Amino acid sequence: MAKGKVITNNKKARHDYFIEETYEAGIALKGTEVKSIRLGRVNLKDGYAEVDGGEVYLHNVHISPYEKGNIYNVDPTRTRKLLMHKREIRKLIGYTTQQGYTLVPLKLYINDRGLVKIELAVAKGKKLYDKRQSIAKKDAERRIQKELRHRQKGY
Repeated sequence: MAKGKVITNNKKARHDYFIEETYEAGIALKGTEVKSIRLGRVNLKDGYAEVDGGEVYLHNVHISPYEKGNIYNVDPTRTRKLLMHKREIRKLIGYTTQQGYTLVPLKLYINDRGLVKIELAVAKGKKLYDKRQSIAKKDAERRIQKELRHRQKGY
Protein backbone atom coordinates (compact mmCIF):
# COMPACT_ATOMS: atom_id res chain seq x y z
CA MET A 1 0.00 0.00 0.00
CA ALA A 2 2.88 2.37 0.81
CA LYS A 3 3.94 4.26 -2.31
CA GLY A 4 7.02 6.28 -1.46
CA LYS A 5 9.87 6.32 1.05
CA VAL A 6 9.16 4.11 4.07
CA ILE A 7 10.45 5.80 7.23
CA THR A 8 9.65 3.11 9.79
CA ASN A 9 7.86 -0.23 10.13
CA ASN A 10 6.11 -1.64 13.19
CA LYS A 11 7.40 -5.22 13.19
CA LYS A 12 6.00 -5.84 16.66
CA ALA A 13 2.44 -5.24 15.40
CA ARG A 14 2.61 -8.10 12.90
CA HIS A 15 3.98 -10.35 15.65
CA ASP A 16 1.37 -9.41 18.28
CA TYR A 17 -1.75 -9.06 16.10
CA PHE A 18 -3.69 -10.70 13.29
CA ILE A 19 -4.07 -7.98 10.64
CA GLU A 20 -7.64 -7.86 9.29
CA GLU A 21 -7.67 -4.74 7.08
CA THR A 22 -5.38 -1.77 6.39
CA TYR A 23 -6.08 1.92 5.75
CA GLU A 24 -3.96 4.87 4.68
CA ALA A 25 -4.28 8.06 6.72
CA GLY A 26 -2.62 11.45 6.81
CA ILE A 27 -1.36 12.90 10.09
CA ALA A 28 -1.81 16.44 11.43
CA LEU A 29 1.78 17.40 12.34
CA LYS A 30 3.78 20.46 13.34
CA GLY A 31 6.70 21.59 11.17
CA THR A 32 9.47 20.35 13.45
CA GLU A 33 7.79 16.93 13.66
CA VAL A 34 7.92 16.61 9.87
CA LYS A 35 11.64 17.40 9.94
CA SER A 36 12.23 14.74 12.60
CA ILE A 37 10.24 12.20 10.57
CA ARG A 38 12.33 12.94 7.47
CA LEU A 39 15.41 12.16 9.60
CA GLY A 40 13.79 8.83 10.60
CA ARG A 41 13.46 9.65 14.30
CA VAL A 42 10.12 7.90 14.87
CA ASN A 43 9.03 4.93 17.00
CA LEU A 44 5.69 3.21 16.27
CA LYS A 45 6.19 0.25 18.62
CA ASP A 46 3.77 1.24 21.43
CA GLY A 47 1.44 3.25 19.21
CA TYR A 48 -2.29 2.74 18.76
CA ALA A 49 -5.20 4.70 17.36
CA GLU A 50 -8.73 5.21 18.62
CA VAL A 51 -11.92 6.75 17.29
CA ASP A 52 -13.28 9.56 19.46
CA GLY A 53 -16.18 11.78 18.51
CA GLY A 54 -16.12 10.83 14.82
CA GLU A 55 -12.39 11.51 14.50
CA VAL A 56 -9.37 9.20 14.69
CA TYR A 57 -6.45 9.99 17.01
CA LEU A 58 -2.99 8.42 17.19
CA HIS A 59 -1.55 7.80 20.68
CA ASN A 60 1.91 6.84 22.04
CA VAL A 61 3.81 7.31 18.77
CA HIS A 62 7.15 8.85 19.69
CA ILE A 63 8.52 11.47 17.27
CA SER A 64 11.81 12.75 18.70
CA PRO A 65 12.17 16.53 19.03
CA TYR A 66 14.01 18.17 16.15
CA GLU A 67 17.50 19.14 17.32
CA LYS A 68 17.43 22.59 15.71
CA GLY A 69 13.77 23.26 16.56
CA ASN A 70 14.31 24.91 19.99
CA ILE A 71 11.01 26.62 21.04
CA TYR A 72 8.98 25.11 18.21
CA ASN A 73 9.38 21.53 19.42
CA VAL A 74 6.31 19.84 20.88
CA ASP A 75 5.75 16.89 23.23
CA PRO A 76 7.22 13.77 21.52
CA THR A 77 4.31 11.48 22.45
CA ARG A 78 1.43 13.91 22.06
CA THR A 79 -1.90 12.76 20.63
CA ARG A 80 -2.08 13.42 16.88
CA LYS A 81 -5.18 13.62 14.70
CA LEU A 82 -5.37 11.26 11.72
CA LEU A 83 -6.93 12.53 8.52
CA MET A 84 -9.35 10.04 6.97
CA HIS A 85 -12.58 10.02 4.98
CA LYS A 86 -15.86 9.90 6.94
CA ARG A 87 -16.90 6.55 5.44
CA GLU A 88 -13.57 5.00 6.46
CA ILE A 89 -14.00 6.36 9.99
CA ARG A 90 -17.52 4.88 10.16
CA LYS A 91 -16.08 1.51 9.11
CA LEU A 92 -13.42 1.78 11.81
CA ILE A 93 -16.09 2.56 14.42
CA GLY A 94 -17.86 -0.64 13.37
CA TYR A 95 -14.67 -2.66 13.77
CA THR A 96 -13.56 -1.19 17.09
CA THR A 97 -16.94 -1.70 18.76
CA GLN A 98 -16.47 -5.44 18.21
CA GLN A 99 -14.60 -7.08 21.05
CA GLY A 100 -10.88 -7.69 20.58
CA TYR A 101 -10.26 -5.33 17.65
CA THR A 102 -7.83 -2.44 17.88
CA LEU A 103 -6.23 0.07 15.50
CA VAL A 104 -2.47 -0.34 15.16
CA PRO A 105 -0.01 1.69 13.06
CA LEU A 106 1.98 -0.57 10.71
CA LYS A 107 4.25 1.81 8.84
CA LEU A 108 4.99 5.49 8.45
CA TYR A 109 6.10 6.78 5.08
CA ILE A 110 6.41 9.84 2.88
CA ASN A 111 4.36 9.47 -0.32
CA ASP A 112 5.32 10.63 -3.82
CA ARG A 113 3.89 14.11 -3.21
CA GLY A 114 5.98 14.60 -0.05
CA LEU A 115 3.15 14.07 2.44
CA VAL A 116 3.60 12.04 5.62
CA LYS A 117 1.21 9.08 5.67
CA ILE A 118 0.59 6.24 8.08
CA GLU A 119 -0.68 2.75 7.31
CA LEU A 120 -3.23 1.86 9.97
CA ALA A 121 -4.44 -1.71 10.52
CA VAL A 122 -7.57 -3.13 12.08
CA ALA A 123 -6.06 -5.91 14.17
CA LYS A 124 -7.05 -8.62 16.59
CA GLY A 125 -4.67 -9.59 19.39
CA LYS A 126 -2.83 -12.91 19.23
CA LYS A 127 -2.72 -15.29 22.16
CA LEU A 128 0.62 -16.70 23.33
CA TYR A 129 0.12 -20.00 21.49
CA ASP A 130 -0.67 -18.10 18.26
CA LYS A 131 2.66 -16.27 18.59
CA ARG A 132 4.46 -19.58 19.12
CA GLN A 133 2.80 -21.04 16.02
CA SER A 134 3.82 -18.07 13.86
CA ILE A 135 7.42 -18.26 15.15
CA ALA A 136 7.53 -22.02 14.39
CA LYS A 137 6.07 -21.39 10.91
CA LYS A 138 8.69 -18.70 10.21
CA ASP A 139 11.48 -21.02 11.37
CA ALA A 140 10.21 -23.83 9.13
CA GLU A 141 10.04 -21.49 6.11
CA ARG A 142 13.55 -20.24 6.84
CA ARG A 143 14.90 -23.81 7.01
CA ILE A 144 13.16 -24.72 3.73
CA GLN A 145 14.63 -21.67 1.97
CA LYS A 146 18.10 -22.47 3.32
CA GLU A 147 17.82 -26.07 2.10
CA LEU A 148 16.66 -24.93 -1.35
CA ARG A 149 19.61 -22.53 -1.62
CA HIS A 150 22.02 -25.30 -0.69
CA ARG A 151 20.54 -27.64 -3.31
CA GLN A 152 20.73 -24.98 -6.00
CA LYS A 153 24.42 -24.43 -5.25
CA GLY A 154 25.01 -28.17 -5.48
CA TYR A 155 26.05 -28.94 -1.88
